[in-house]
Amino acid sequence: MKNNSLVLTMIVMMVTVMITACSQEPTFVREHGQLVVDGTKLTDENGDTLVLRGMSFGWSNWWPQFWNADVVSKLVNDWNCTVIRAAMGVEHEDGYLERPQVSDSLVRQVVDACLKEGVYVIIDWHDHNAVEHVQEAKTFFTDMAETYGQYPNIIYEIYNEPDNESWEAVKAYSDTLIRTIRDYDPLNIILVGSPHWDQDVHVAADDPLTGYSNIMYTLHFYAKTHKQWLCDRGDYALKQGLPLFVSEYGGSEASGDGGLDLESWRLWVDWMETNQISWVKWSIADKQETCSALLPGANARGNWTEADLDTSGLLAKKLIRNLNRGSKQDWRNILKKPVDK
Repeated sequence: MKNNSLVLTMIVMMVTVMITACSQEPTFVREHGQLVVDGTKLTDENGDTLVLRGMSFGWSNWWPQFWNADVVSKLVNDWNCTVIRAAMGVEHEDGYLERPQVSDSLVRQVVDACLKEGVYVIIDWHDHNAVEHVQEAKTFFTDMAETYGQYPNIIYEIYNEPDNESWEAVKAYSDTLIRTIRDYDPLNIILVGSPHWDQDVHVAADDPLTGYSNIMYTLHFYAKTHKQWLCDRGDYALKQGLPLFVSEYGGSEASGDGGLDLESWRLWVDWMETNQISWVKWSIADKQETCSALLPGANARGNWTEADLDTSGLLAKKLIRNLNRGSKQDWRNILKKPVDK
């Protein structure tokens, strides 16, 4: 009887250990933990410089069909994304201003899936005129910070691409939103935009926000439109000590269309990798345009083959997998010629 009891006890202990081990499977966030801004670098909880690379969902109000856990799983486990951006549309039809509960629900589906998959996720207030919607933004980010602020996965992007607002206006808005978030989440990274579609980082570098930690500034580019002059602005900002995060970019014109400029795209990725800057490619959408990763009618649950990916998506997938896996193959070869479709 004693032997039987001992055997039973050992079996229970082994099962408990196995269940615990399965519940603690290694993920990217478990490995790197709480993100910290150190100088111009993004670092992990061990103090090591960390470069995140991933994809952005298209506007939630226009491509909501892709905002689900299956697509997140595809991007993490097949594309090897370490960060995913939830670009919640604020203005326009069916955006947050018109349908806040629907928009909020879509964001939560993506964030919850990223928590499950163990990757970082950017909660993006995807708005070009956020200074006009400060109260709505405060409400939204209060809810997000209260719900998710305890998780190290979370990154807040409080203003996607201010257009013609002054830096003074963007800075004042950002100060308000940072204080709102910090009431509930004192640690997670907050991304701050700059005027003219996140291109005036040199202006922000001369007059940055002060008194806050774990703040980074977004630089956005589209390779066929934005050339060395914007790289020079980025270099200037870095030399001034401004930490940069490329939370959106494309290989096309700024319109999202107009064909790919592979040479310029390659130069930009080289610049980001050299400076150890995290980046997110635009976008998971099936619109018939150059910057979309998917072809029209692509499966809404992420069950994609290469035949479902547009050239931009094929190249982005190869880049992300190569760089995030630490492949010995030179990533530059991926952008040397168009992909055969």
